[in-house]
Amino acid sequence: MAVSPSIQYSDEELASRWRDFFEDTGMRGHAIMLADEYPKERSLNVQFSQVNSFNADLASYLLENPAKSFKAAESVIGGLLPAERGYVKLHFRVEGLPLDARVEIRNLRSKHLGKLVCIEGLVRKATEVRPRLVDAVFKCARCDRELHVLQEGVMLKEPLECSKDVGGCGRVAGSTKFILLPEESSYEDTQKVEVQESPEGLRGGAQPERLEGFLIDDITGKISPGDRVILNGILTGTQRSGPQGKSTLFNIMLGVSSVEYREHEYDEIQITAEDIEKIRYEASKGDIVKKIAASISPTIYGFDIEKEAFSLQLFSGVSKTMQDGTRIRGDIHILLVGDPGLAKSQLLSYMSQLAPRGIYTSGKSSSAAGLTAAAVKDEFGEGRWTLEAGALVLADKGIACVDELDKMSDNDRSAMHQIMESQIITVAKAGITATLQARCSILGAANPTYGRFQDEQLIADQIDMPPALLSRFDLIFILQDKPNSSRDWSIASHILKAHRVGERRKLDHTPEGVVEESLQEESRVVEPEFDRDFLRKYISYAKRVNPILTDDAISLIRDEYLRIRKEGEGQGASVPITARQLEAYVRLSEASARGRLSQLVEKEDAERAIRIVGYYLMKLAREGDVLDIDRITSEMSHSQRSHVSSIIDIIRNNADEPGGIPIEEIITQAGKRKIDESEVRKIVEKLSRTGEIHEPRNGFYKLTQK
Repeated sequence: MAVSPSIQYSDEELASRWRDFFEDTGMRGHAIMLADEYPKERSLNVQFSQVNSFNADLASYLLENPAKSFKAAESVIGGLLPAERGYVKLHFRVEGLPLDARVEIRNLRSKHLGKLVCIEGLVRKATEVRPRLVDAVFKCARCDRELHVLQEGVMLKEPLECSKDVGGCGRVAGSTKFILLPEESSYEDTQKVEVQESPEGLRGGAQPERLEGFLIDDITGKISPGDRVILNGILTGTQRSGPQGKSTLFNIMLGVSSVEYREHEYDEIQITAEDIEKIRYEASKGDIVKKIAASISPTIYGFDIEKEAFSLQLFSGVSKTMQDGTRIRGDIHILLVGDPGLAKSQLLSYMSQLAPRGIYTSGKSSSAAGLTAAAVKDEFGEGRWTLEAGALVLADKGIACVDELDKMSDNDRSAMHQIMESQIITVAKAGITATLQARCSILGAANPTYGRFQDEQLIADQIDMPPALLSRFDLIFILQDKPNSSRDWSIASHILKAHRVGERRKLDHTPEGVVEESLQEESRVVEPEFDRDFLRKYISYAKRVNPILTDDAISLIRDEYLRIRKEGEGQGASVPITARQLEAYVRLSEASARGRLSQLVEKEDAERAIRIVGYYLMKLAREGDVLDIDRITSEMSHSQRSHVSSIIDIIRNNADEPGGIPIEEIITQAGKRKIDESEVRKIVEKLSRTGEIHEPRNGFYKLTQK
């Protein structure tokens, strides 16, 4: 709505307008009902549209002069209450501000000072709720007269004199002392929060800007770090000060009047009727998931199945809450492990920009909060402990792209188990106890400990992550850089074409010696099927679809799961697959149906999920001709576990040796059992590390006595 700056009201006119509003809209009756619930209910919440419908000029005046308007409205509310409710003080709070009052944090300017504005963002920090002095009662040390001083700001304001007008002695500050009476003074709850711009509103890798806000009374204590909120309030300025004295520069903060919470995913993405028509048209053309996969970092050659899995991760499966309150996650977790130079970081960065809510960070984070959350003590909390949200909390209901996931801190490592399964973070630090939501998909990347990935070794031996954490990923993809003539030619050609296309974009003409038609053909190779803005809208729209499994899809998934499980039947056989992979089948199938905008999970969705999961299992869990899931979820495979038993038997059978059995003899006897030397040395090292055997002298081993 357009604001008319010419509107002016006297105090009496303004009070009269508000009185008419409360009477005519029935708000008086609502206020009386709230007064009966006082102090449990202490605020009268009004929609801005109600004020605007009643009187557009009053609504405009409210936006331009909010402090005066709130004061007049609260005074009128007090006068409308019955006499026996005279002690009740209700706050007047306005929600649902118009679009022209909604301002991005980075666009706040001096013209907004003193105005009612709407700020949307992500809560980064929140202090504890603490009382603030509102009406300070002082006693004059000379005459014992009590004096009331209303407090504004954060600095204590003392009386200037013991005024004779209120029966005092007339002495001024300096000739008498004023003693604060805490028990007689009045307080209100306050909380300080810091919000930052939502990642989905940023473009071009811009850093989110932040704004501090102050909440009072009954709206305090309800906001936690990671919450997506809309703060309505008055923008005010606080003067800076330094060693040279007071500055002419001011900091800005928001005096929060009301708080609105975002309940639905991706509501921030504005989708028009034309967008919906285009979205449905593209979905109806078929093979939409493949087209979206082709739009993921097209300048990077190959990784077709990995990109297809990324596209499903953008849609995610359906989260479910069962009758007993159990929550089953729908978010898909993917881990990339690979050799250096294969563009893992570039893929993660692209995905973070493609997802409507995406955050890119590093496991080796310098932030105090790291990936999860932390209690920090800084100037923001005025010396108190403050809860600060980490990357995974800020990515709630989105995708967290975490590079160098294997280098995360010990605190983050211990919290990741809870995050990846239950998707919450429990914080109990520095006297702060809180539970934060982290309902996000995790796309992680890790580098092998020794530089390059070795097929014959277990994944747990090659990256610094515990197997229990690895088992929580739905998909783990190994990216290897192996020389291959035909593939190397394709990759080299693709990279060089991409460079030439990028060079041509900087020129206003095609130079001689370069064929324009060739450039156009090469440009199509590195051009995504869909642009980012459309994809973000498509994903946002598709997330509203909650598909249900059909009988055909259930049968196909169940039969595939049972077929693989059957391979593990028999004494001494390995476990080829677990229920975790069964749930991965379901989540990927649901994501595929969402990508097609289908209300039903069809057979084709189940086939896609089976193909992708099978691709990663054959790469990581295959041992010979069978699958062994322990190669992913354990520090030892099934065959290694049997080898461990053999090594322990060898050492036990030579227990009579006073100084232990030499490693050479262990290798010789193990060789007769078809265990090679490198495997023997690795097992002996593990047994020594776990304390099952010990080394009485160099190169000799004995079983540890228990």
